[in-house]
Amino acid sequence: MYDRSDPRAALSAAKPSSAPLPNRFAPPQYGRFYADAPQQDGPAGKSWYIRGQNFVLAYTEANAGAVLARAEQADEYVLLLPDAATRVRISAGGETKEIDGFSIVMVPPGPSSITALTGGRIVRLISSRAADMVALCPNAGAYGDTHASIPPFAPWPEPVGGYRIRAYSLDVPKQPGRFGRIFRCTTFMVNILDPQVGPRDITKLSPHHHDDFEQCSLSVEGAFMHHLRWPWGVDMNAWRDDEHQHFGTPSALVIPPPCIHTSRGLEAGTNQLIDIFSPPRIDFSLQTGWVLNAEDYPMPGA
Repeated sequence: MYDRSDPRAALSAAKPSSAPLPNRFAPPQYGRFYADAPQQDGPAGKSWYIRGQNFVLAYTEANAGAVLARAEQADEYVLLLPDAATRVRISAGGETKEIDGFSIVMVPPGPSSITALTGGRIVRLISSRAADMVALCPNAGAYGDTHASIPPFAPWPEPVGGYRIRAYSLDVPKQPGRFGRIFRCTTFMVNILDPQVGPRDITKLSPHHHDDFEQCSLSVEGAFMHHLRWPWGVDMNAWRDDEHQHFGTPSALVIPPPCIHTSRGLEAGTNQLIDIFSPPRIDFSLQTGWVLNAEDYPMPGA
């Protein structure tokens, strides 16, 4: 359910799902990095981890000179630099590039390294095929049984011209009718939502659900109240109570299907969320002009 001014309102015209409700609902996964002890704390900086069914999110407050390396990486991964002041050097796929902050970067499979030329926040999104990264997550055991509502992970087609370091600036002006700033690769779709200044209008919320994929909402500025509700099926044993969870920054929430959810920015200043999906979403990809790097990354069957 969306307000008519929300660009996603057009998506609600799609045929509703006929999928039956699961016998049990998976719980959400919470990462309050501002309150939780980091999983890694050393000369390179501090790092927190959280996983979903198909991915691991690594949030690092890096010191200048820190090196974040992957000796082996089975598939493409994403680097997010949310702050303009952060600068890194990336080596992967036989090339090396220096990348300015306020960027998103697609990093090729195979060995790679990210060197922090300045201190700053570095976010990596890596598929759950990386067992060493999964092992770092405090919630690693939450996915011992595959969530029945989520189909097996399948990467999207390789990029046009093959894998290489592909960097995109997040400095993209807002455009009427487009929802956020969406980028995709073979393993992820990332939506850097337009910043919300001041508390969200409670008469224009957006409660909705997804039938067969998780959503990870990463808070990089401000504070949020995440509202979560599960549908009622015929078996009351499967019902879950509503949740209204306060999250500061930095934090990450992994929302399972078919949980109904909406979020409210709370601070008087800027409230900024980044939504993450693995693999990319078909519905967003079908909207003309929404995916800003669509020419580089074809859709399945294209």
